[in-house]
Amino acid sequence: MGSPWSEGYRAMSVDDFRRRELIGLGVEVLESTCDLYLGIKGKVVDESRNMLTIEQNGAEKKVPKDCCKFRFEEGSRTYVVSGKDIKFRPEDRIKKVR
Repeated sequence: MGSPWSEGYRAMSVDDFRRRELIGLGVEVLESTCDLYLGIKGKVVDESRNMLTIEQNGAEKKVPKDCCKFRFEEGSRTYVVSGKDIKFRPEDRIKKVR
């Protein structure tokens, strides 16, 4: 099996990323219509249709998806995603995100 950088492999696009499991990834709230959520940064520990639960400094913060823009970190890669684009139940997102 070749390196992910060799021919035949491609970097994951934002569209592909939106279909994947988010729990366990690093995340930061970049934009929000509510200042209360701005700057929350940590690890996704749970997800529902409308909310991400982010662990920050040992405390869990529930952040609504639809009013925020998130930056997810996976290794050295980052993905910026609008919460409206991932506002599905995790098990349904694979089918609905196009």
